[in-house]
Amino acid sequence: MKQKLVVIGNGMAGVRCVEEILKHNSHDFDISIIGSEPHLNYNRILLSSVLQGEATFQDITINDFEWYEQNRINLFSGEAAIKIDSHKKEITTDQNRLLPYDKLIIATGSSPFVLPVPGVEKNGVVTFRTIEDCKAIIGTSDKAKKAVVIGGGVLGLEAARGLLNLGLDVKVVHNTDYLMQRQLDVTASNMLREKLEQQGIGFLLGKVTQEIVGENKVEGLLFTDGSSIEADLVVMAVGVIPNIEMAKTSGIHTERGIVVNDFMETSISDIYAVGECVQHNGIVYGLVKPLYEQGQVLAKHICGLAEQGYKGSILSTSLKVPGIDLFSVGEFDEDDTTKTLKMLNEMDEVYKKIVVRGDIIVGAVLFGDTNDQSKLLDLIVKRKHVSDEEKRKILDSSNKDASSIKSMKASEIICNCNGVSKGTIIEAVQQKGLTSVEQVKQCTKASGSCGGCKSLVSDLLAYIHSDECEETFQQKSLCACTSLTEDEVVLQIQQRNLSSLQDVFAELGWKTKSGCSSCAPAISYYLAMIYPDTDVLNETFSVNENIGAYLEKDGTYSVVPQMYGGMTNAAEFRRLASIIEKYKITNVGITAEQRIQLKGIEKEHIQAVCSELNMQLSPVRTNTIRHVNTCFGEQICQCENKHALQLAIELEKEMEYLLTPHRVVLGISACKHREIDMITKDISIIGVNSGWEIYVGGSSNPSFKQGELFTVTSNSQEAKQLICGFVQYYRETANYLEQIGEWSERVGLIHIREVLFEDSLRDQLIERLEAEVLPFVGKSV
Repeated sequence: MKQKLVVIGNGMAGVRCVEEILKHNSHDFDISIIGSEPHLNYNRILLSSVLQGEATFQDITINDFEWYEQNRINLFSGEAAIKIDSHKKEITTDQNRLLPYDKLIIATGSSPFVLPVPGVEKNGVVTFRTIEDCKAIIGTSDKAKKAVVIGGGVLGLEAARGLLNLGLDVKVVHNTDYLMQRQLDVTASNMLREKLEQQGIGFLLGKVTQEIVGENKVEGLLFTDGSSIEADLVVMAVGVIPNIEMAKTSGIHTERGIVVNDFMETSISDIYAVGECVQHNGIVYGLVKPLYEQGQVLAKHICGLAEQGYKGSILSTSLKVPGIDLFSVGEFDEDDTTKTLKMLNEMDEVYKKIVVRGDIIVGAVLFGDTNDQSKLLDLIVKRKHVSDEEKRKILDSSNKDASSIKSMKASEIICNCNGVSKGTIIEAVQQKGLTSVEQVKQCTKASGSCGGCKSLVSDLLAYIHSDECEETFQQKSLCACTSLTEDEVVLQIQQRNLSSLQDVFAELGWKTKSGCSSCAPAISYYLAMIYPDTDVLNETFSVNENIGAYLEKDGTYSVVPQMYGGMTNAAEFRRLASIIEKYKITNVGITAEQRIQLKGIEKEHIQAVCSELNMQLSPVRTNTIRHVNTCFGEQICQCENKHALQLAIELEKEMEYLLTPHRVVLGISACKHREIDMITKDISIIGVNSGWEIYVGGSSNPSFKQGELFTVTSNSQEAKQLICGFVQYYRETANYLEQIGEWSERVGLIHIREVLFEDSLRDQLIERLEAEVLPFVGKSV
């Protein structure tokens, strides 16, 4: 039976969350949306573009009636929720409608803050928040001549530019000495003011409004310093207040906003909240990217999918005013812990400031040249270590041309609000023949939220259609058995609750009954990750009832007796020698993992050999943990290796039966005498005086690559816990056949550290790993 999901709020945050829920699970919910405005879901951020004449109200509609109908969503527009009864699980609206719910999402957004000064009730005083506000401003502008915008932030400046386009004389009143003080430093703010003054906007800075004067209609403003200004239209743009009153009176915990945890849960069970009405870790966000990120987390959580939770957002700002390129992100104030790099080119009106802590960029301000905004945001979010040379390149002033677009990596984000990369846009344009920015927006959502990346999307589109572009990106199907991509197959498995290979092949229209050598292992791996309690792995990886024996091409078998840490003893050697002689096994050698392999065992002898060995057998699965101990018996040093061997044995016993996305080579050394050889492994543990250094992401095939230092631990127990947690997180989030180095580069080493260094998250990962290994303990796998 479907669960009743009700969303209070038809705005950007709530509806984006619904979109994500439909993407993950479109079958389990009966969805209703209550919207107090008499409109469809629209892009509130682009109201300034409507005011400036660059878009229509139709243009900023995000989802039309057909979308609601196709997804069977009950929309109650022009109707406001006024009460939540969490005991009866009912919502009451202002039209006396009762809506029952199983799950409730509050996305009531915020309302414009109105200055508490005399005269705010006069005709001609408007706010700038809704379609009605925008229509009122446009309607009033026909009769007005002089407009004053109170507020020199992003919204106020965008409104001022729109009023200028409507033919009014425009002044901006701001209570501090420079504009956008929360996003810009003094230099960038002054350059912005000069640029806007050139366009025709006047400014009164450091002015505090005392009263709005006039009879019934606005005639002017009086300031606290005794000065005044004439006006027949006043636009309030001084901030917003979260809409929390209904939640508060319904018994939900509120402070500045509705208080939520990392999974967007409120203080009452089955009631969640997202968007501008939310307070997370003491912060209320008013920008679109954090709201979308919250919606993505909540959607996964409600659908029962694994999710690390919302950890807050790096704030970035751009200004939607024609002729001005402006971008701000992260920390831009200087203090004793930071250093700054600045570039000022007054001739070209370009200013760049990068704030660095150590060798990590923590903030930036760009004016006049914002080509590197995506790169900067990526560096800041992922906390990447940046060389001095790369910092200097960012500071170099450059014109927008094909070469700058060409130099961007395919993974670089073009649209920060919706997380759309350069590669995604290239793929969409090439596959679907897109020729306009509007088509790119409809197809990928790039530029469809704040609109700050519209010029960058336009430049990228021009580059794609130029002779300079030689890049092609195309998502390939999983294999020849299906037209679905790997991601689409995984999504269908989750949405349809498919739990076996046969289910996947039958339900998803596989062209072959049993799949192939490419798709069967991949699907088995994903099934094992999605349903860890079931035994789906043996469907493809078992060669007979003894799955520790590997079937060779010539029909014989090979086995690798398990020798933890590469160690053995006289009894095992005598037993091995006796079996080799008895069954005339002539192909015996030492593997790269420091194990003895017996090859060429006849089919009729395999069961007897395995029985007489009386030893654990190493897994025959290709993609597993492979331990390599490179220091035992080496002549290069005389360092004590007892602790290294013990750690190798413990790790191997913890993880030897785990299937991994790609074969994992793990190396352990007691000292640094073989450091160069060691750190080319997927995971390397090297003994130092203070404990263990752990390196990840190394490789010697297909190319030589040294791993990055992940962390330093003080003891073996800590090292073991971090490595087990690391491996489990890799198993749960990597793509099939994605190596650790590729995975860590894709998701970011900083992010992986944040997950593994959080005790509760690491403990959960280890618990899941141990639960998967437990059924195999004692078996000859």
